[in-house]
Amino acid sequence: MSIPETMRALVQLHDGYSGTQTGPEIDDLTPFLADQTVPVPTPGKGQALIKVHLAAVNPSDIHFIKGEYGQPRIKGSPAGFEAVGEVVAGDTPLLGQRVSFFASASGAWAEYAMTDVSGLVPCRPELNEVDAAGQLVNPLTAIAMFDLVKQSRADSFVLNAAGSQLGKLLIGLGKDHGVAPIAVVRRAEQAAALRKLGAAEVIVSSAPDAMEAARAIFKLLEPRVILDAVGDQFTADLFFVMPNHAQWVNYGKLSTQAPKLTQLGQLIFQNKRIEGFWLTRWIKQVGPDRVREGFVEIQERFVSGAWKTDVAGIVPLSEAMEKLPAALSVPDGKAFIDPRR
Repeated sequence: MSIPETMRALVQLHDGYSGTQTGPEIDDLTPFLADQTVPVPTPGKGQALIKVHLAAVNPSDIHFIKGEYGQPRIKGSPAGFEAVGEVVAGDTPLLGQRVSFFASASGAWAEYAMTDVSGLVPCRPELNEVDAAGQLVNPLTAIAMFDLVKQSRADSFVLNAAGSQLGKLLIGLGKDHGVAPIAVVRRAEQAAALRKLGAAEVIVSSAPDAMEAARAIFKLLEPRVILDAVGDQFTADLFFVMPNHAQWVNYGKLSTQAPKLTQLGQLIFQNKRIEGFWLTRWIKQVGPDRVREGFVEIQERFVSGAWKTDVAGIVPLSEAMEKLPAALSVPDGKAFIDPRR
């Protein structure tokens, strides 16, 4: 394959961190990104160049371009963490193969991306493009956090933002492993669909009796883990009505308001704990064998139909500056960027 000297990319306009915390919503990309023509990166030792087929857009991407994520921005570098594409150059035997990847060296919202060869995930031929483009951040996080659920030895677990792509993956895992998912959502109209997917109970946080409903459900099902993407006061209140030995695992900050922790004595006398989850750290902790096992399970679940990707929209790279915010505003689905258009 002939590789051009330049490519189109959505390039970051800022360095470092912003010091803000405004959440993953965005209605205008222009303060943070620019559609530019830049040089195609050249892979060095241990790196691969990938021609991007489809790039996913996750909440972490939006936090990152705003300077609100756990790693600093690099001005002039393409954005975008996750994608699928063909390996076209580099220090790897996977040349010519379709792979999913984290774009660790040059971002995926571009015609070409670059990453470490150790992070390449070969894709089964039957795996469709949207599942392949989004099989790392959400599915691997679901696998990792469900390991925590299994370690709790409880017969149920709680998850909020349950209508999200990640939430639906977790509900499927709970159903298939006989661990009852207790789904927390903001909109009552989400409840029926989540019950159909396998949620044992649904708590609607906007309902006036939400906390009373939670108390009754927790008394019956006794969950020990709450998987939290929101970080709001309702989540804190849920945690404090959970049984002894409960574990609050925060992995996102959809809310811009910090919760008040009103019953810290429970951490002492009820042996409860609060911790954070970051997929990058988990990958390093568990090692390559567990990660490989995770991807085998992920691809099998997508190919078999146990999981599916709900698509909010696929926007051409050439129109992403204008059209991506609208795709991101669609509830309960995932947005993608197509660099081939």
